[in-house]
Amino acid sequence: MNRRSIGLIFFLAVLLLAVGVIVGRGNSAAAPPAVSETRPALSVSVVRPQSSDLPLNLSANGSIAAWQEAVIGAEVGGLRLAAINAQVGDSVKKGQVLAIFDDEKVVADVTQSRAALAEAEANLAEAKLNAERVDQVTDSGALSALQAGQYRTAAKTAEARMRSAKAQLDQQLLRLRHVKVLASDDGVISSRTATLGAVAAEGQELFRLIRQNRLEWRAELTGVELMRVKPGVAATVEVPGAAKVTGKVRMVGPVLDDQSRNGLVYVDLPEAGRAGLRPGMFAHGEFQLGAQPALTVPQTALSLREGFSYVFSVHDESGGQARVRQVKVQPGRRAGDRIEILSGLAPADRVVASGVSFLADGDIVKVVP
Repeated sequence: MNRRSIGLIFFLAVLLLAVGVIVGRGNSAAAPPAVSETRPALSVSVVRPQSSDLPLNLSANGSIAAWQEAVIGAEVGGLRLAAINAQVGDSVKKGQVLAIFDDEKVVADVTQSRAALAEAEANLAEAKLNAERVDQVTDSGALSALQAGQYRTAAKTAEARMRSAKAQLDQQLLRLRHVKVLASDDGVISSRTATLGAVAAEGQELFRLIRQNRLEWRAELTGVELMRVKPGVAATVEVPGAAKVTGKVRMVGPVLDDQSRNGLVYVDLPEAGRAGLRPGMFAHGEFQLGAQPALTVPQTALSLREGFSYVFSVHDESGGQARVRQVKVQPGRRAGDRIEILSGLAPADRVVASGVSFLADGDIVKVVP
């Protein structure tokens, strides 16, 4: 065999070897690696979304206010305020004496009215006696009809003056009773404008009283939200730094504000005073409107990335391993350790229960019971 033949044979052998290597590599790249042969990124547990009833709440903001505030004023005028027995923040009972006016002038007026009444009563007695005498001698002709009529008129006039004097005495006694300023109801003094030694005018405000120390929450809601709230609905109210208190809707406001287009809902708070709430405080609260079915997953199954929420669903499970797929979802209400999923999941889906922050789309995981 000559040298040319040997070279040709060597060339063909090298060519066949190269073709075999290329074909082998192509077949190796075309065949996907089995899931079971890949090292899993994480061991995870898998759950299905659950359908459960979640509370349906409506959030709102508003202010704490007094249920009713009574104005206590001076019922007599022109008298000097001699004593003040109540201060702002004091708890008072109905009928308790809050302030006292100097009663010397009123006592003198009462004495004068008593004397005037006594005089009027004496005049009446005399006029009645004269009228009786006239009646006895009328038939005898000793007095003319004109004179007899005058005596009878005098008796009626004396009676009218006596009644007027009695009314004047009653008025002075009423003024004497009103020199003591009394609480009109149980409650807490919220304001005091009474000044010791000042001469008050009749009707002038002296105190303000939170009736029965009863507070309420005045929540602001839109017109659409107002239609969802009814009297008797339970509400939970919270003021930063104070305890939560519960109450019930007393009334839904009948009108909306012309500027804000919001309306007020009035919520009675029986325990507000004990919890440290005060009128004027800003409060956040929720109306409890019942419950509604929802599809939920554990909060640990949710991953927040780039401002969106995701879960990892499990697919292609084989030999205890599976591939995960990142699924964008829309979260809703929260209840305890579960969160509502509004879209993106079906009840039959299976998702990774926890550890999702360590996963990426397409990762292989080991599924543990």
